[in-house]
Amino acid sequence: MSMNPLTLQRLRRFRSLKRAYVSFWILVGLYALSLGAELICNGNPLWIRCNGKSYFPVVRFYPDDVFTASGKFTRPDYRQLARSDPFRQNPANRMLLAPIPYGPLESVPFESIELPDQVNIILAPEPMIGTLALRPDFTIAQASACGGFFSAEDAQLANRNLAEFLALPESFRKAVAERFSNRETPSLSMVGVLKNGEQIRFSVATYTPRRAAPETVRMTFRERDDSNLRRETVRINRSQGVDSRSTFWQTLSPADRQTLADMAQRRFEEPVPDTIVMAAGRSVTVRFSKEEVRYPMRPVRGHPLGIDSAGRDVLARILYGLRISLSFGFLLVVVTMGVGILVGAFQGYYGGAVDIVGQRLIEIWDALPFLYILILMGSVFGSSFGLLLVCYGLFNWVGISYYQRAEFLRLRRMAFVEAARCMGISPLKIMFQHILPNALVPVITFFPFSLVGAIGLLAALDYLGFGLPPPTPSWGELLTQAQEYSWAWWLALYPSLALFLVMLLGVFVGEGVRAAFDPRPVSRME
Repeated sequence: MSMNPLTLQRLRRFRSLKRAYVSFWILVGLYALSLGAELICNGNPLWIRCNGKSYFPVVRFYPDDVFTASGKFTRPDYRQLARSDPFRQNPANRMLLAPIPYGPLESVPFESIELPDQVNIILAPEPMIGTLALRPDFTIAQASACGGFFSAEDAQLANRNLAEFLALPESFRKAVAERFSNRETPSLSMVGVLKNGEQIRFSVATYTPRRAAPETVRMTFRERDDSNLRRETVRINRSQGVDSRSTFWQTLSPADRQTLADMAQRRFEEPVPDTIVMAAGRSVTVRFSKEEVRYPMRPVRGHPLGIDSAGRDVLARILYGLRISLSFGFLLVVVTMGVGILVGAFQGYYGGAVDIVGQRLIEIWDALPFLYILILMGSVFGSSFGLLLVCYGLFNWVGISYYQRAEFLRLRRMAFVEAARCMGISPLKIMFQHILPNALVPVITFFPFSLVGAIGLLAALDYLGFGLPPPTPSWGELLTQAQEYSWAWWLALYPSLALFLVMLLGVFVGEGVRAAFDPRPVSRME
């Protein structure tokens, strides 16, 4: 079997384009990997040696009676079988599981998920805020929670002048005087320096005139530097004890540390309410957190890409979804291109009335709303892979038919076609044996881009809820879950990366095919 020299030249040109050539084989490898997904993600064992016989549940169904002689002909629970005493007592019995022993439709049991056996003590320091009631001569009438600012008890601040502790700017003194004069005054916030050199932020609120002037003016204090207010976490392991470098934990008294450690140990068994302790002269809110198993679940041991909202392994869903996406795209492009070639060939070869009538009918057909028809047919016949393939195939052939029509219109007047007519060759042989091989360049160059478009379309339809029926593995369905559970970052990240990678590889292959089949030389200025 020999190949056309021009085709060989194009293939050599494609191989010289390293990015496209490598992308092609990566895409082929990914599809081959997805075809063998049962060997990677499967709830059925790959091989079982039981009672001196070998079984291959990955490719064949065996009833429960075969392994347990229970008389049941339902699907056996292979995990329970592996833990059963009759199976374990025979040293010759073996069971080989897939690397991820869960299929794309199988929920992961709660008890099989391993989480760190630890409790996190979250220390959240509260910002220091205090208030003073000032008299007209700036003596303190009353203080509340200001001891941490002035290194004195609130009771010791009464009847003392604020100037002893804080340098008061003239603008602030005027603002306070206007309030005592019962004049309308806007709010004021300033940064001052205490006598010990530390900076502090103080403010007074907006004042609206009243019937009588106020006897005192309320002044609020806040910390100038709140960088030390970051939350800190203390990890307590059930067996290893406290593992912490927290600043606040070290400033707690030994009694407080022991109390919090005891509460953390109690949190292993039951919920514990929040509490407040004092550390470094400030109040600290203490919360006890222990990670529980819930779906969707972050990536854990045995499930590197996490678990979705129904308890299914995300890696298995992505791998099986890759097979469905590539198979759907490939079948769709092959079918639609076949229909488009056929319609375009008849229009371009016969021309005239056939061409004009065909063009008008195609324009009317192309104007029909694809999504509405898909929804209507899905509601009547139910969603399925075949229905989705048929619905989209009914409309996707129009574009390629235009290109084939133009190629046949151009080639039908060529000398080799006229010679074939003179030899009495039938129109069908002329169309598909003589003209079509010379008109396939648009088909081949558009094939990778059409494949990418079909994969993106399937993901979009699944995301909108008009695609494959649940629980079919689908990238779009995982993205829908990511929208519902916005905190589950793995449901958005990994399907998006898979979709991006496959579409990027397809575009690279398409660019290489187009460059390989384009006979025009390309020049570039540097």
